[in-house]
Amino acid sequence: MRWFYEGTVDNQSGIDTLTEVFEARRVRQRTAVDTAARTIIDNVRLRKDVAVLELTRQFDCPSAAEIRVPIEAIDAACARVAGSDLERALIVARDRIYRFHMAHKRHTWVDDTVPGERMGQRIIPFRRVGIYVPGGRASYPSTVLMTAIPAMAAGVKSIIMCTPAQPSNALPSDGTLAAARLAGVTDIFSIGGAQAIAAMAYGTETVPRVDKIVGPGNAFVNAAKRMVYGDVGIDMLAGPSEVAVLLDNTADIEGAARELIAQTEHDPMNAALLVCLSESIRQQVAEAVERQLVTLPRAGIVRQALTEQSVSVVTTSMQLAIDVLDAFAPEHLHIDVHGAADIAHRVTNAGAILIGPYTTAAHGDYLAGPSHCLPTAGAARFSSPLNMDDFVKKSSLLYFDADAAAALAPFAATMATYEGLSGHARSAGLPGKVGVAL
Repeated sequence: MRWFYEGTVDNQSGIDTLTEVFEARRVRQRTAVDTAARTIIDNVRLRKDVAVLELTRQFDCPSAAEIRVPIEAIDAACARVAGSDLERALIVARDRIYRFHMAHKRHTWVDDTVPGERMGQRIIPFRRVGIYVPGGRASYPSTVLMTAIPAMAAGVKSIIMCTPAQPSNALPSDGTLAAARLAGVTDIFSIGGAQAIAAMAYGTETVPRVDKIVGPGNAFVNAAKRMVYGDVGIDMLAGPSEVAVLLDNTADIEGAARELIAQTEHDPMNAALLVCLSESIRQQVAEAVERQLVTLPRAGIVRQALTEQSVSVVTTSMQLAIDVLDAFAPEHLHIDVHGAADIAHRVTNAGAILIGPYTTAAHGDYLAGPSHCLPTAGAARFSSPLNMDDFVKKSSLLYFDADAAAALAPFAATMATYEGLSGHARSAGLPGKVGVAL
């Protein structure tokens, strides 16, 4: 198994070289999709449903006849899924995801411990949010749960979903529709790509305008999300997927190979970072990957992702290994070393940290509890996984009585005067009650 880049890191210079490799990869991904996305957005803003249906027929489903998924189609899909292993798995996942997010739900608070003052923060769920779920020839009911359930837990009353239809029947998959009902989605639209983002951002005759758009997508979806930001909120620009694996001589080599494969089988643009504490471990992992690819249906995608996008390094110390991981800032980080829990707390930049040999990509991506919508492309340096905070906004609450206002007015006036803002300085003065010389 050959990797796009293989090396050894034994000093800061090696970290700097790797950082350049990571950045070069990310620049390669910023392909010339912006022009196409802008054209689609402008088309949808101008022609609304007509443009959405034309684009849906062009890119996703030639037989598409309508945008909204009829309630009868959702009922039928749920009936077909009812009682199946899939439904049972979806319910287990839903309950775990809901419990995780409810554990850190924010509430409005007010502090009145200072006499004459009340300061606080009001937590307000968004009125309506839109979730984007990739689809078409693929089906991702897990993404429905991972995006809609945090919104439902936060108290959002209207959750709309856009997802491409299957070409075979012009509808999303049964699993996707069943997951949407379990997760509290209120309206479903068979729309994909940049046109779905534009429809949710600006509204059409059929699709209501939302306050925020969340969910992963391809390069066109991300380009569109970036372009509509400011007119509507977005969560992050998620994709392509990434995984980093940190191993020492106590690691489960076969398990590590499975983790690398699991996160690169989606797309040849996905990337892996293998960080080993010895050359022997790196070689063992490469051999294990080769063995497992023999029987993997998507082996070609994995090979392309590893040979064109991925990096394998050996470091001479654990601290250098941690520095490499922080430079990469991976979406998923799997740690299988002695003292893995302690090492996890030393890593600063990662979307999701999976600790130990039994905490697998499958658990994290499907039903552990935290959302699998994670920052990619190095955004874990400054961004967080999708969570309940993404579905609420906060208003500051301020109140002073006359005495409390009078005590602080001179200080406020002084600062305003220094900044040359006479109107602000006068505002601090409360005429007739506070004698402030302005």
